[in-house]
Amino acid sequence: MFKRFFSKKKQETLDNGLQKTKEGVWSKISHAIAGKSKVDEEVLDNLEEAFITSDVGTDTTLKIIERLEARVARDKYVSSNELRELLVDEITDMLEKPENNAELEDFKLERKNSDPYVIMVVGVNGVGKTTTIGKLAHQYKEAGYKVVLGAADTFRAAAIEQLDIWGERVGVPVIKQKMGSDPAAVAFDTVSSAKAQGADVVIIDTAGRLHNKIGLMNELTKVKNVMKRVVPDAPQEILLVLDGSTGQNAFEQARQFVAATDVNNLAVTKLDGTSKGGVVIGISDQFKIPVKYIGLGEGVEDLQIFHPAEFVRSLFGSAI
Repeated sequence: MFKRFFSKKKQETLDNGLQKTKEGVWSKISHAIAGKSKVDEEVLDNLEEAFITSDVGTDTTLKIIERLEARVARDKYVSSNELRELLVDEITDMLEKPENNAELEDFKLERKNSDPYVIMVVGVNGVGKTTTIGKLAHQYKEAGYKVVLGAADTFRAAAIEQLDIWGERVGVPVIKQKMGSDPAAVAFDTVSSAKAQGADVVIIDTAGRLHNKIGLMNELTKVKNVMKRVVPDAPQEILLVLDGSTGQNAFEQARQFVAATDVNNLAVTKLDGTSKGGVVIGISDQFKIPVKYIGLGEGVEDLQIFHPAEFVRSLFGSAI
């Protein structure tokens, strides 16, 4: 068992990154309970509206309200001053926990053998996918791992160039071919090269266009299958990157990609510039896929492993 490491600096980054969401959510919640000495039906109705308008999502909001109702019924009396801790407890319990990461230090891998740990990254253009890959490469390199990137988004020359720039910036090699090449061939070459040079982590970029689900599924399945020829259990992680600032649009993107491939982790970006950070709660709950990484700024250090308890406490950190 590793002791989870969450430094003061990381906590400050989290708090600052969620500031807009905190202000938006708490202004609504404070208004919902203004003048109330206890949590009653009127307060619960007002809270329901506050969460829905904070992009938590209708289904998840109803679950939160049901949990609050059960706690109020059980405890008989819950004051408004106790509401923050109650919300923290119930919402933290709802969030999907990143497998093998809830109690581990940041960016530490648990591998079954010497094969590279392969992360296949999916998501639409514009969500911060390539930037997230660059930041992941930096973080894993800083943690002592040898990292290789694969530019398998061959649909756009700009995507290859952008990944190349990130590779140079963080000092990791990028395997690429010309625009229009077979994405699966790039993925195969990347994993083969990484294994030959004893790399620890491989991060594969993929095309970000939302074409029909069958075409998307076939393309991503082909990429996965060719990598398995080199590393049988690759990709160990299929990471869907979502833009947290898009609110409910992120739900639809998640539906598209979850239907197309076996997404097992999420990264939610751009949380520092939005009041819609509540979408993290709704997406994690609705899709039963853990949020593993969150983006809180432009710097290479502003990508964090998602720790549900710290996130929820930061989100609801203001006194009511």
